[in-house]
Order: sequence, then C-alpha cells, then structure tokens
Amino acid sequence: MTEAVPSYLSPTGQEIIFLLLGAVAVGSGLLVVTTRQLVHAALWLVVCFGALAGCYLVLTAEFVAWVQVLIYVGAVVVLLLFGIMLTRAPIGRSADLDSGNKIVAAVVAVATAAVLVTVVIDGFRTAYTPLDPGAGAAKELGSAIFRNWVLPFEALSVLLLAALIGAIVISRTDIRGRD
Repeated sequence: MTEAVPSYLSPTGQEIIFLLLGAVAVGSGLLVVTTRQLVHAALWLVVCFGALAGCYLVLTAEFVAWVQVLIYVGAVVVLLLFGIMLTRAPIGRSADLDSGNKIVAAVVAVATAAVLVTVVIDGFRTAYTPLDPGAGAAKELGSAIFRNWVLPFEALSVLLLAALIGAIVISRTDIRGRD
C-alpha cells in the first residue's frame, strides 16, 4: 500500500514562481544594503519592490501589487533619487557609507531574520489556502484602507512633502542665513 504524498512536498508552479520572486527580493534587498553607491542602492530597491509586486500578483492580490508598483516604485524611489540629486550627495563610491559595525549589523540581521522566519513558520505551519483568482479583491482592501488608515496615509504624504521641501532648501546655495 502506498502512502499519499502531502501536498506541501510537491510544489505547484505558482509556489515555485513565488519562491523565485522571493529569492530575487531577498537578493536585491541584500544588494541595497551592501552596495557602496547610492544610486545603485536605489535601483536595487526598485528590483526588490518589483519582485514583491510579483509576489502579490502570484498571491492573486492584484490591487496590492499595483499599489506596490505605483506607490513604492513610482513615488518613494523617485523621491529618494530626487533627494540624492538635490542634496548633492556623492553619487559614486563613497567611503562614508561604510560603517565599522559590519559584524554587529550582520549578527542583528541574522537574528532578526531567524526570529521572523521562526514566527512565520510556527504561525502558518498547518495553514494552507488555495490561490483563487480574484481573492485579493480591491473592494474590501479599499474599504479597510479608507476607513481605518486614512490618517496614517495622509500623515505619510505630509512627511514625504516636508522631506522633499527640506531637500530643496538644503540644496540651494543662494539662500543664506540672516546675520
């Protein structure tokens, strides 16, 4: 008599694509924090956000995927690049971006990742939800966002506007302090 193989041991095409996109997101995330060039870090951040949007598409959360692309890739990264350009930050290799705390940072990163992976695996060990098309419907998500989370979104938009104005003020050389 043969035993039935559990479904989690034979991954589907969606699960394989999800794992590949996750690997791209993790790899590009590592490149974001390890590169010595600010512009390259911002571009690797675009790759990371794009891979996350792909993960959302695989999980049939189309609305969240497009919000990821529009808000994070289209706005936050562009704002970051404008901030780099407006403040005249060093664009090439910079020794100032290197910290002497590499070992401590690596230990904290590995410990944090271990805790997060342990909690997720323990919390969702037996949970399995089939991926149904349209399960990430925008109606419920939009309702939750615009009922419960309007104030944090508006506060974030004001904060981003203040950061952009601050970058412009810092970059201008014709503004002098009054003596």
